[in-house]
Amino acid sequence: MKRVLLSAVVLAGMAVLAQNQTASKKAADGKGEAQMKLPPNYREWVYVSSGFDMSYVPGLANMGHSMFDNVFVNPEAYKKFLETGTWPDKTVFVLEARMAQNKGSINKKGSYQGEVMAREVHMKDEARFPGKWAFFGFGDGDTGTLIPTSADCYSCHSAHGAVDTTFVQFYPTLIGVAKQKGTLSAGYVKETQGK
Repeated sequence: MKRVLLSAVVLAGMAVLAQNQTASKKAADGKGEAQMKLPPNYREWVYVSSGFDMSYVPGLANMGHSMFDNVFVNPEAYKKFLETGTWPDKTVFVLEARMAQNKGSINKKGSYQGEVMAREVHMKDEARFPGKWAFFGFGDGDTGTLIPTSADCYSCHSAHGAVDTTFVQFYPTLIGVAKQKGTLSAGYVKETQGK
């Protein structure tokens, strides 16, 4: 019985691996919808910042609710960024949007974070993605779908990202590193001059 169970677990693991490899190949070939699994331990990664009610699009400024955006990056990429001021290949950011709450327990003023509303991954893979970076959107589950390169997030990050299409300008512990290492993008420097 134990052998049968172990064999089933091994076969299931091989099936998941094959499925992820097929999805990756389809993305690289441009022949299908690529998917990725949400890193299960991303909340143990390096926390780089939280935003509150941030919006880059004027029409989304009034959503009828408030939210926090928490950003985490894989530890290996964070360490390399501290050394060089640039993001290495295989950098993975997870943005976690949480509902802002203000009524609960003993809270009398201000907001605190509630349930997860959405998650998004910004991933650098120079061999896999034509523009080196890609975005994956996650619904309620732990499997994300590749966001098409025609989406506004790509052009916005390319035009306004402080370092390599990433919004380091909103990461208070890292913007100084980029300034010190001289890795700020020309576009970001130009748009902040005179401010």
